[in-house]
Amino acid sequence: MNMILTFGILLAFALVIFFTIRWRNVDCVGVTPVHLFTFIAILFTSGLDVGLIMFPLAEFGGYAEDAAYSFANPLAIEFGFWGFLIWGFYFLTTFYFCVIEPRVGFFEIPLVKIVNNIVIIGTCAFTASLFLIYLPGYIPEIGDGETVVTTFYLIVFVTILAAAYSSTDLKYVRVLSVGSSLLFFALILGMWAYSGMGVGGLGSNVALLGDYFANLHKFALPLTDYHAFYLFWWFAWSIMIGQFTSRFVGGLKTWQLLLALLVFPSIPLGIWFSVLYHYHTAAIPTEGLVNLAMIIVGVTFVINSLDSLIRLYTDNLSLTVDRLGKAPYVALNVAVLFGLTLLFQSQWLQIQWIGAIVIGLYLACVLYIALLKRTEVLSIASSPEDRNLDFHKVEQVH
Repeated sequence: MNMILTFGILLAFALVIFFTIRWRNVDCVGVTPVHLFTFIAILFTSGLDVGLIMFPLAEFGGYAEDAAYSFANPLAIEFGFWGFLIWGFYFLTTFYFCVIEPRVGFFEIPLVKIVNNIVIIGTCAFTASLFLIYLPGYIPEIGDGETVVTTFYLIVFVTILAAAYSSTDLKYVRVLSVGSSLLFFALILGMWAYSGMGVGGLGSNVALLGDYFANLHKFALPLTDYHAFYLFWWFAWSIMIGQFTSRFVGGLKTWQLLLALLVFPSIPLGIWFSVLYHYHTAAIPTEGLVNLAMIIVGVTFVINSLDSLIRLYTDNLSLTVDRLGKAPYVALNVAVLFGLTLLFQSQWLQIQWIGAIVIGLYLACVLYIALLKRTEVLSIASSPEDRNLDFHKVEQVH
């Protein structure tokens, strides 16, 4: 599997370089353009999930003990798994669906459409299963702190229900994206204040992120099987996040879009991990109010991730609210996602399989364009004509 992953990474980064050089000054305009802050909020909350909240505190210690990560401190390792370089995957797919796919139509091919939507549905369920698996450790007051009990299944069911309902109207998706971002910033500020680390302590931890940038090349290919798991996870998300967020791009040039995706999400990630790292090194307990706050933000992230993706695959499959009705639409999505969540939770399904399928889609798309659509793609000089409008006249979300 790691050979497949290595090939996929090299292919993805080669395409990022090619797109940025070939179409560096193309204005990227989506079908529903929004202001940059709203776009980044939608990207950030749709492109990340509950693992961002629940994983780091459990992982810092493991990175410190594993010799494979000895070239950098645990904070830099954690950031490397979540930040900067790998957001290039999202640039690649966002640019592709905004500028190239409308001329190519690869994802409209029936077989490709089916496979792509299976990937989307499966990744939605994986997100919910992670939430379910990690809940016991964050609400130890329920159960024994390790076992998934009935209450946790109920919490996840209600979360999926909320996401399915939110996906019934795009305005909910937008508002929830901005609200989730603000809630996340509030969590960072609250946990920083509670920790007592002060500005100096935060600055010292942020400085530790320099280890990541000094060793950037080492994060490009899999370091360990666990790093490979993360990279497969990013691949699994990449196509569907690009497909969804591309509609909101508001006129950035290609090189600006790349910088925006690499830099803007990485800033709050770096600060968040720096705060959490102080909790790890100072052994600050998180029971009670802190855990509750993290759970609340985690729930909003899950809802925000799922509603975006539910909206995407139901649009792709024409299983819309207008066609089915609101109640059947919500019931169908809840039933499918909750059932698949249980399969992932039992480890009957693996996210690595989905990531490998996505790499296969990358390769198939490149071959399809090279063999059948090369002239159309190489002649691209702008976003599609029907999108070349004054995006300030389109409904904006402030």
